[in-house]
Amino acid sequence: MDDRPSAPLRRLPLHDLHMAQGARLVPFAGWEMPVQYEPGVMAEHLHTRSQASLFDVSHMGQILLRPRDGMAHLALALESLVPADILSLPEGRQRYALLLDDAGNIRDDIMVAHRGDHFLVVVNASMREADLAHLQDALGPQAEEAHARALLALQGPAAATALAALLPGVESMRFMDSRALPWQGADLWISRSGYTGEDGFEISVSAARAEALATALLAHPAVRPAGLGARDSLRLEAGLCLHGNDIDRTTSPVEAALSWSIGKARRTGGARAGGFPGADRVLRQLDLGPRRLRVGLRPEGRAPMRAGTALAGPSGHAGHVTSGTFGPTVQAPIAMGYVDATLAAPGTRLLGKIRGREHPVTVAPLPFVPPSFHR
Repeated sequence: MDDRPSAPLRRLPLHDLHMAQGARLVPFAGWEMPVQYEPGVMAEHLHTRSQASLFDVSHMGQILLRPRDGMAHLALALESLVPADILSLPEGRQRYALLLDDAGNIRDDIMVAHRGDHFLVVVNASMREADLAHLQDALGPQAEEAHARALLALQGPAAATALAALLPGVESMRFMDSRALPWQGADLWISRSGYTGEDGFEISVSAARAEALATALLAHPAVRPAGLGARDSLRLEAGLCLHGNDIDRTTSPVEAALSWSIGKARRTGGARAGGFPGADRVLRQLDLGPRRLRVGLRPEGRAPMRAGTALAGPSGHAGHVTSGTFGPTVQAPIAMGYVDATLAAPGTRLLGKIRGREHPVTVAPLPFVPPSFHR
């Protein structure tokens, strides 16, 4: 038995504000995080769909990549770690990318923004130290953490109106645009993106100015705080992967149904084909297809199928669930998981074992709720 004391949980820059708002805090990836507020997860979820919610995602890592020999050289160096097309990423735009290991499996999923004279990379909380070390091993001192910054996600159909009340003109941004804008002496790094399937913005702000910005946003009548619980149910309805559940170092981009993130220039026959970790395997899977695939799942009845639920098909074991919950928008249980590629067609009937009993579940197309991104 390991009786060594565990590391103390880290606190968010907005910890006191969360407490004042009545948040229930839970441990998550080494942080003390708000999982919900007094209205509850379902109310926060539905409010995000109809108005706008403010999520504190300051546990995510923010890493700056500053070029030593020009942005094109740095883009090509970053491409040695990911299968995305970074070289063609225009200034003021952001792109989803996957850090891969030598087997072609997913170390982490990240966002890369071209900020003119450097890249901003946002990484998952559980991977922030490992990703920083990985980037520094490959890129040297060109990679450094952006210290003492918070990250807020304003999500929902009223997000643009609420943010424009503080920053007129921000509503002209398109999905995946990235800008730096001043607000009351603070330098805000803003992208029109998020992980809920709704229109919205992610805003990086200095920790010292985070509470003032959050308070100003929450003063808008359409905006309420929301926690990890609603963020999880929203991203699952949107068919978005949770690192550590739906993607990890046992899954390739093709198996994870993330082939769209592999740039045309990086594929077989492309201008810069391959050149990323595990390229031979990943490109072979693109050409021939993988043995298993991430799919949407619709369990029958009202009981959710949680992560880890085994799935069975006509010939026995067929796969397993990686994420599952009750979808407040669709008013039914929803899940994602990996199944044998021969069973991945929508409409395929499988069985999931819940508390020792088998329950019917049907393979379903993703997402469960269409995205509302501002394109």
